[in-house]
Amino acid sequence: MAAEELHLNLRNLHEDDYPAIKRLMDRVYDDIGGAWPEATLAKLVADFEEGQICIEDGEEIVGLALTVRVDYRRFSNPHTYDDLIGKRMQILNNPKGDALYGLDVLIHPDYRGYRLGRRLYEARKELCRQLNLQGILAGGRIPGYHEHADECSPQEYIERVGRREIYDPILSFQLANDFQVKRVLGQYMPEDEKSQGYATLLEWSNIFYQPDTSLLSQPKTQVRVGVVQWQMREFHSVEDVLQQVEYFVDAVSDYQSDFAVFPEFFNAPLMGLTDSTQRMEAIRFLANFTARFRDEMQRMAVEYNINIITGSMPLIKDERLYNLSYLCRRDGSVEEQYKLHITPHEKWDWVIEGGDGLEVFDTDAGRVGILICYDVEFPELARIMASRGLEILFVPFWTDTKNGFLRVRHCAQARAIENECYVVVCGSVGNLPSVESLDVQYAQSAVFSPSDFSFPHDAVMNEATPNTEMILFSDLDLDRLKVVRNEGSVTNLKDRRRDLYSLRWRKR
Repeated sequence: MAAEELHLNLRNLHEDDYPAIKRLMDRVYDDIGGAWPEATLAKLVADFEEGQICIEDGEEIVGLALTVRVDYRRFSNPHTYDDLIGKRMQILNNPKGDALYGLDVLIHPDYRGYRLGRRLYEARKELCRQLNLQGILAGGRIPGYHEHADECSPQEYIERVGRREIYDPILSFQLANDFQVKRVLGQYMPEDEKSQGYATLLEWSNIFYQPDTSLLSQPKTQVRVGVVQWQMREFHSVEDVLQQVEYFVDAVSDYQSDFAVFPEFFNAPLMGLTDSTQRMEAIRFLANFTARFRDEMQRMAVEYNINIITGSMPLIKDERLYNLSYLCRRDGSVEEQYKLHITPHEKWDWVIEGGDGLEVFDTDAGRVGILICYDVEFPELARIMASRGLEILFVPFWTDTKNGFLRVRHCAQARAIENECYVVVCGSVGNLPSVESLDVQYAQSAVFSPSDFSFPHDAVMNEATPNTEMILFSDLDLDRLKVVRNEGSVTNLKDRRRDLYSLRWRKR
């Protein structure tokens, strides 16, 4: 059959299609009894017409996919083909089922090579998404097994097919279409001599599945982030700084943002109110205001209905000095993340110590984490966070030179690609001559994405003008992360060789 002679059409089956269906099934299933009874097909179409899909060439049906709805819990466990069949050869369709069950996909022998089976599988997957079902289950025959039964068990045969040492006309195709083998089913279809009664229980998971819950309780998948590229300037009081903070929170919330993000040490100008040449005393002076800033930004989060990443501030705890960031949720709750890796400047000039905890936080707009500046240059941290479900990584930073900024930027972009998440970097700009060690700033805040077709070609969602005070807005689609992690051009998280290496958190 020449490709230019084809006139293909994808559609749902109708009851009067049975003669064409019978011709196709008799041709393909001559080894296991041929076509199903007409009453069986008629009942299937009547019960679940949208699940019965065919491809026709002209007026002849040349491809077919038959499907029912089932209870996921029941059929994701061992079962046989007869469990799907009721009296008088009627396939049991559960109209309230939370999964699809693939009964059959068959292609006319003359039309093989045109990837019609892939079209049918994709149509079935799209139906699963539209119906918001958990996934697709199938009992897959392994008709090539009889040729290898003397030399390997069904499990070994499946492994060899997965390694492409053996080609199986059904299993090889299903594996190529993102189905995973969950287990071997014994006596699934005893009359199937080629498979010797065995089958594979296969599953394709719908990554967009949402359990039936209140719409108000479902997490957002479209998230807007407002990044404040903060201008360092002379302030005369804590109230002056808080007024500037509230101005930005108000502005960002006016654009219906889900997050407002501030830079590392954004309130450092207050060190100018004391003798900043005494560096240890000056940073501890600044730490005296941290509780007030936390409480005021917590209030703003609630009042302006926005989650706030508070940048970072120094904190004195048990007479020891730390650098930490707060997540102030709009429901009034507060979380904290300490900076873990301390730069030489912080260590020697301010005697700041590193924290020892790493968290990923649930919010109403995704699972988020915070790495303060230098921490993003240590890839282990983001990888551990990714294993805990990280979707958006916030990186408040302070850098004085362009090369220091580029270290943060390039490492942050690498974290986005290797962990298939969004990374938001937020820094400060301008000069601060009144504060020792913080007299110059360099920043270009940005939002980075994974690098794949559904994201910008350079994996940069948005970026600010360098060294200019401004607000940067970016809209993030969390569903795209699900796609890239499961069906991307590359799948970094899935493809880790855990048989060779591992990474674990060891808290002292």
